[in-house]
Amino acid sequence: MSLQDDVKYIKEELSSDEKILESAFKLERIYKKHKIKIWAFLAVVVIGVGGNMIYGAYSEHKLNLANEALLQLQQNPKNSEALSTLKSNNTPLYRLYQYSQAVDKQDAKSLKELLNAKDPMIKDLSKYHIAVINKKAEDSKYYKDLSRLERAYLAIKEGKKDIAKRELAMIAENSPLNQVAKYLKHYTIK
Repeated sequence: MSLQDDVKYIKEELSSDEKILESAFKLERIYKKHKIKIWAFLAVVVIGVGGNMIYGAYSEHKLNLANEALLQLQQNPKNSEALSTLKSNNTPLYRLYQYSQAVDKQDAKSLKELLNAKDPMIKDLSKYHIAVINKKAEDSKYYKDLSRLERAYLAIKEGKKDIAKRELAMIAENSPLNQVAKYLKHYTIK
C-alpha cells in the first residue's frame, strides 16, 4: 500500500509541476505576444511618476523662492529684485502683496490696476478700498458688514436716518461689527 501511495503522490507532484510549467509557457507566450505593450506601459508609468516627482520638486522650489522674496520685501519694500522674483514665482501672492502695499499707502491708482486681476477676491477688496479712499460706500463680498456700517455712517452724515437704520439692522447678530452697529444706532439715530 505504501508503494501505491508513493506512486500516487509522485503522479500528483508531476501533475502540479506540469501545471506550473504549462502556466509558465502561457505567460511566456503572452509576454512574447504583448512585449511592446508591456514595456510601453511600464515606460509610461516610470516617466509619469518621475515627471510628477520632478514637477513637485520644481513647484516647491518656486514656492520657497517666492516666500524668501516676500520675507525680503517685508524687510525692504523697495527691493526690486525680490519683487520681480515674487512676481515670477507666485503671481497670486504678488497680487496680494501689491494690494497690501496699495492699501497701506492709500494708493487708489495701484488699487485701480488691481481691478484687472484674475483673482475675484483681490478685485472685490480693491474696489472696496478705492471707495473707502474716495469716502464712498461700496458693496463687498468680503467686507459685507463693514460696507453696511459705512453706508449707514454716510447716510447719518447726510441726515438719512431711515436708510442708516435699515443698513444697521442688516448687520448679523453674530458679526464682530454688531456692537459697533448698536452703538452707532443708539448714539446717533434717535
